[in-house]
Amino acid sequence: MPIVTSLRLGIVYSLMLTCASVLSACSRDAEAEAPADAMPTEVGVVTLDAHPVTLTSELTGRTVASTASDVRPQVDGIVKDRLFQEGTLVEAGQPLYQIDDRAYRTALDTAQAQLENARAVLATDRAKADRYKRLGTNSISAQDFDDAVSAANAALANVHLYEASVETAKLNLEYTRVLAPIAGRIGRSSVTAGALVSAAQTTALASIQQLDPIYVDIAQSATDLLKTRQTIAEGKLRAPTAEVHLKFDDGSEFPLAGTMEFSEATVDQQAGTVTLRARFPNPDGILLPGMFVRVTVPQGTLTNAILAPQQGIMRDAKGDAVALVVDASNKVERRSVAAGEAIGTTWLITDGLASGDRLVVEGADKAKAGSAVTAVDVKLD
Repeated sequence: MPIVTSLRLGIVYSLMLTCASVLSACSRDAEAEAPADAMPTEVGVVTLDAHPVTLTSELTGRTVASTASDVRPQVDGIVKDRLFQEGTLVEAGQPLYQIDDRAYRTALDTAQAQLENARAVLATDRAKADRYKRLGTNSISAQDFDDAVSAANAALANVHLYEASVETAKLNLEYTRVLAPIAGRIGRSSVTAGALVSAAQTTALASIQQLDPIYVDIAQSATDLLKTRQTIAEGKLRAPTAEVHLKFDDGSEFPLAGTMEFSEATVDQQAGTVTLRARFPNPDGILLPGMFVRVTVPQGTLTNAILAPQQGIMRDAKGDAVALVVDASNKVERRSVAAGEAIGTTWLITDGLASGDRLVVEGADKAKAGSAVTAVDVKLD
């Protein structure tokens, strides 16, 4: 190889080594100076605050008429007329059907005539007994006097008997006009004019239901109900309010609030549930018996509850809930928390966070445990 070429290769090799050394030194200087010059990561935080929170459960229920009654005949006869319009509101005591009353008027006239005859016989027998009493035992025998007194007493008994017959006849005549037993909305009629009805029939003429107010029967797990009552007894929860709210099966809300009435004292052995009953005002008749609804029932009130925004609670590889908190020295602290039920856009935190903690809700992916950060308060909707 020529000497000139070897010299050129040596010079090039020396220059490459020099450049590599310079670049390596610059890189080390940049790495040494980077931590001193870098700005802390900016994160958005929300300061937690403890306040009372009412815990609720959404349970299923069915609407039930607050009062219901079947309209039944109390005498036999032919229906002459229906006196109401189906599906309308009726008042208690309002006439609904008219049964042919001619036979019952005749029975009343007969009973009244028998009563008048019995009263006439009573007057005669009493007069005879009084006359025998004035004559004394010197004019009549004691047997005749006793017979006269006995006849008068028998006549009085007949008067009482026919008085009862008259009252029965009047009552049967009244029953030919079938009245509404309660106020409410009446359904369809099972008979028309001309139908034969009987006091012994099992089919009702119509049904009346009172819809304002209306009841909602709610099924709740007996286990959950027992746990809630135990928690209240231990003082961890305050007793709930009686106000409840209702949603239809399409998710729309009923505008009026209801109140809890009572809970059954027995448990359904097959379903393991207890029936709760709520009472709702229903002035417009929107709620109808038999509707499927969802009811938000208060279970109790936590006096110092911590609600954390859901974006501030994460899950680790094991699925446990964790949160990043900025401490007093503006360093990130990673905490394991116990997240209970979801309330709106927040989690109910039962352990791991306290009032005054600054929870990281923005920039958590850039913040590392132990690193210094700049905390900026954010307002969440």
